Amino acid sequence: MHAPSDRRALTLEQLARLCHDGEWHRGLYPAAPSGFAELDASLPGGGWPVGAVSELLSEAVGIGELGLLMPALSRLSRAGRTIVWIAPPYLPYAPALTQAGIALERVLIVQARSAQESLWAAEQALRCPAVGAVLSWPLQIADRNVRRLQLAAEAGGNLGIVYRPAAAVREHSPAALRLRLAPTRAGLAVEIHKCRGGRAGVRLQLPMMTPTPTSRTDALAVYPAAAARA
Repeated sequence: MHAPSDRRALTLEQLARLCHDGEWHRGLYPAAPSGFAELDASLPGGGWPVGAVSELLSEAVGIGELGLLMPALSRLSRAGRTIVWIAPPYLPYAPALTQAGIALERVLIVQARSAQESLWAAEQALRCPAVGAVLSWPLQIADRNVRRLQLAAEAGGNLGIVYRPAAAVREHSPAALRLRLAPTRAGLAVEIHKCRGGRAGVRLQLPMMTPTPTSRTDALAVYPAAAARA
């Protein structure tokens, strides 16, 4: 099974060429409102830190971790910014993205063959000023890697999101924001583990649509990305 043609899949070489051929334009955001008033009220600037890396830590995928980002990604998409997905564990589900207000022509999927390639691609994408957000699922990432991504996000002025397992909360990270996520019956429990310039330790309960096999509201397809490329 292959990725549908309404999404643009990039190789690492194509990503580098786009970033250096002048196709990108500059458009910086001081902050990206999350779309959740309670969360915005707990974050400095009233939203996701732009020009910075945020880490979302959870035990599993499909618990609402993408739904948490959909309002912000939709806003960036409508503003003409590109959303780059770096080696997602599952392919984005186009109808769910469309329903969330994300223009599919603004979605780029980068495939990587190794952890090193994944980190390189994320850094290159973050340095592109026309990219509104970079979502990355690195297989391995160290403190120095996060620091490089942080510097790249500062250079590009965009939103960097790194998904990591919950166990990574015990590790030091230079990311500007770290959120621990857990599913609940009512939606998604969010704990602000680290917040540069804000308060850590805040716990929030956010309403979230529950993913189902038919609606797939968490915007991930039901098959792994690796299988889809076979």
